[in-house]
Amino acid sequence: MEYYELYEVLKSHFDSGKDRVEIKELNVTIESVPFESKVSDLLYGSEKQHCIKHQQSLEINEKNYLFYGQPAVDIKDFDIECNKRFTYYILKNADIETAKGCIFFFHGLNEKKWDKYLPWAYELTQRTQKAVILFPIAFHMDRAEPIWSDRHHMMEVVRFRKKKYPENMNFSYVNAAISSRLEAHPQRIFWSGLQTYSDITEVVKDIKNNKIKGISPEAELDLFGYSIGSFLSMIIKMADPSHYFTRSKVFCFCGGMTIDRMFPISKYIMDTQATIKMQSVFTELLSSDFKSDTRLKHYQNEDLHPQESWFKKMLRYNYFQKEREERIQEIQSQIKAYVLEKDSVAPPMEALNTLRGGYRNINVDVEIQDFPYEYSHMVPFPLVHKHKKEVTEAFHQFVQSASNFYNS
Repeated sequence: MEYYELYEVLKSHFDSGKDRVEIKELNVTIESVPFESKVSDLLYGSEKQHCIKHQQSLEINEKNYLFYGQPAVDIKDFDIECNKRFTYYILKNADIETAKGCIFFFHGLNEKKWDKYLPWAYELTQRTQKAVILFPIAFHMDRAEPIWSDRHHMMEVVRFRKKKYPENMNFSYVNAAISSRLEAHPQRIFWSGLQTYSDITEVVKDIKNNKIKGISPEAELDLFGYSIGSFLSMIIKMADPSHYFTRSKVFCFCGGMTIDRMFPISKYIMDTQATIKMQSVFTELLSSDFKSDTRLKHYQNEDLHPQESWFKKMLRYNYFQKEREERIQEIQSQIKAYVLEKDSVAPPMEALNTLRGGYRNINVDVEIQDFPYEYSHMVPFPLVHKHKKEVTEAFHQFVQSASNFYNS
């Protein structure tokens, strides 16, 4: 079966609306699992903004937020109900009753649909015999407000941004919401990441307490990250909450670098104005030890929050390089990156710089590939008939590389 054919079959069953589907010809089941996030109190708009660990009240400074007078993007994070109650998905081989391994699968920035990831997750389950959990990052997929994907409403935001920033480029209705929200408060990257990180630890507890049918309580837990999902995967691995991920392997596809060495300027990801603002704010925060954001400063204090503070060590390449590289060296055999030569969003050289270190003295496997057709960071495997054989071959090469790593 060609890649585009596999994509169509999986997509047609995934959109069925059923809680569980079995695709007999592919030997796979897809199950949807309802989930409620327990840590939405961390989010802007909550009346109980305090650190539970230290019983410390941490007020949000509204001056740190930019407001546009656009209700669709000004909405307070805490008020986004679909981000608190949502669904994640488990793909598993139909002929395996209880999987002995599990891969947490994280998508890229500004994604609203799982479609393109279904063939990736499917092949991983088939080749590793592990269950694959498609887990949405906070404010993405069905955790995102539906209005953010509404062309009519988002074109209003595009016109607003065009007027406000005449020099802005790469704006579109697709990236209007995320560009506005991350420009308004770039620290949302941390808070949404922390919420997702906390959600994942709850799912692990459910697995270990035998609450997830089809996954063994003793299952090995691995991580797969694409693009910004790699950034999240690396932080989870480095932080290792409750020692759940001590033995986990991390596969970074089109990622693996610090966030300042990713260039998400694209009509599909973020516009220029938002990207520049995000990078400049994080530079200012790091250089001033988070002076202007006392709430984030609390969570980035290594003595108070040793796990959460790994976030700041993955923000800029030249900050905390020694500490970051020492940690990566400790877990070097458990990380692999698969990066693409013509990827301008996540350049392969930057994966080498971060994962192998400035002196190239860290032994992380960074595989650099170049596919024999036109591809991009957003679309590594295009659904075109013209290059169907080449795309299918490249796809199999990629999933085999990941599977060999997980199975080794």
